[in-house]
Amino acid sequence: MTNEQLVSKVWNYAHVLRDQGVSYGDYIEQITYLLFLKMDQERVDLLGEPSAIPTDWQWSQLSGKTGDELELHYRHTLEALAKEGGLIGTIFRKAQNKLSDPAKLTRVVSLIDKEGPWIGIGVDVKGQIYEGLLEKNASEVRSGAGQYFTPRPVIDAVVECVAPKIGETVCDPACGTGGFLLSAYDHMKGQTQDRDRLRDLRHTSFTGVDIVDEVVRLCAMNLYLHGVGNGGSPVYQGDALSGDNGKRFDVVLTNPPFGKKSSYKVVGEDGQVSTERENYEREDFKFTTSNKQFNFLQHIMTVMEAHGRAGVVLPDNVLFEAGRAGEGIRKRLLEGFNFHTLLRLPTGIWYSPGVKANVLFFDKRPASKEVQTKELWVYDYRTNIHKTLKTKLLVRSDLDDFVRCYQERKETERFKRFTYDELVARDKLNLDIFWLKDDSLADIEALPAPDVLAAEIVENLEAALGHFRSVAEELGVVEE
Repeated sequence: MTNEQLVSKVWNYAHVLRDQGVSYGDYIEQITYLLFLKMDQERVDLLGEPSAIPTDWQWSQLSGKTGDELELHYRHTLEALAKEGGLIGTIFRKAQNKLSDPAKLTRVVSLIDKEGPWIGIGVDVKGQIYEGLLEKNASEVRSGAGQYFTPRPVIDAVVECVAPKIGETVCDPACGTGGFLLSAYDHMKGQTQDRDRLRDLRHTSFTGVDIVDEVVRLCAMNLYLHGVGNGGSPVYQGDALSGDNGKRFDVVLTNPPFGKKSSYKVVGEDGQVSTERENYEREDFKFTTSNKQFNFLQHIMTVMEAHGRAGVVLPDNVLFEAGRAGEGIRKRLLEGFNFHTLLRLPTGIWYSPGVKANVLFFDKRPASKEVQTKELWVYDYRTNIHKTLKTKLLVRSDLDDFVRCYQERKETERFKRFTYDELVARDKLNLDIFWLKDDSLADIEALPAPDVLAAEIVENLEAALGHFRSVAEELGVVEE
C-alpha cells in the first residue's frame, strides 16, 4: 500500500466512525494511544530495541483480543500507562477509552494492526496523517481544538522570519498541537549533518506548555510522529502564567489562546489586584491586568534570553487597549525591547470567527536607559485582503511578499516604517496603525465576491455577539 493510500484509508475510517457517532476528537485520541502502542511493539520486533511499555500493557497483549475482552484490557492499559513518567505519561495522562463499543474498538485495532509496519512510514507521512486529523477536528469544533490551531502558512512565515538556529532553544508557552515547534524543527534540522547536534535538536531544543490535558497529549504525539522527543516529553501540561520557573529561551514562538479575560487574576509589581478567580503573584509582571494576552506578553518578556527573539500572534486589542496596563506594557515593549516588526493579518483565516490578529516580532535587550526600539516596520496584509476557510484559503505564498519585506527593510505600499518618536506621540500609545484606503468603501465594484462578503458578515456578527456575551458575563447577566 502506498503512503497516499494509507493516508486515504485512515481518513476514510475517520469518516466511518464519524457517521457512527464518534467525534473526530475522540477518534484522534484513540489513534494517539493505539499508534503509540503499535509503534513501540514494532521497535521491539523490527529494530530489537527494548520496549518502553510494561509487558502487561504492550500491543501484543492487546491485538489478540476482541469484543468485551479487548475493551476491558484496553481500559486497564490506559489506566496503567497514565501512571507512567516521561513521554508515555504525557501521552496517556488522564486517558480514557472513548471507543466503548467493543465492535468499533475492534475495528480500529484491526486497522492499525494490519496497515503496518507504521514505524517504516516516513515521519513526514505520519505527520501528514496526524496533522490532517487535527486540522479536520479544529475546523469542525470551533470551541476546543479549533482555538489552538494557528494557520500553518502563518506559522511557517513567522518561523522563517525569526529564523531559529540549531543549538538555540525554542519555547511555545501556549503550544496547542505543536505547530510552531514542528515548523521550527523543520527549519532547523537542515542546518547540520552532525548526528550529535541533530540528536540534541530532537531531544533538548524544544519546550512546549499548554493548560489543557487533551491538547498536550495531541502535541506530544504530533511531535513524536515527526521524530521530536522519545523517552522524555518536550511538552508538558501546566499553566505557563502561574509563575516563573527560571528557564530562559533563545526563541519564543507562540499564539496564546484568544479571548479577552483570564480565569484568574494577577498581582503585579504595582500592587494592584484584578478581580478574577485565581491569584497569581508574579514580581516579574510589571502591570496588573485580567487580559490574558497582556499577561502572556509579560510572561514572554520574562522567559526570553538576554538577546532572545520572539514572534507572537496577538489580537488587535493588545495594540490599542487603553488604561494603565495596556499603555504601560506597550511602552515597556518599545523601550526595553526592540519591537521591530508588526504584521497585520487578514480576517477569515481563523476557526474562531471575527478574529483580528497580528504578529509581533521583537528582540530582548539587556537593561539599558536607552530606548531599544528605534523604528517599527508595519506590514498591512489586512486592508483589501479577503480570505475564508473554504473558498479563499490562506496559503504560504500569500506571505512571500511580507517575508521579503521583513528581510530587505525597504518601504512599499504595504510596508511602512515608523520611528519611536512617531509611535510615542500617538494617543494612548495606540499601535493599531493602518494607512491603506479600503477600496470597498469608495467603489462598490471593489467589493469582494458574494460568498466572501457573506462569510465576513457572519464572522463580524458572531464576533459582536461574543463581545456582548463577555459584557453580559461581567455584569452577571449570563453565567460563565
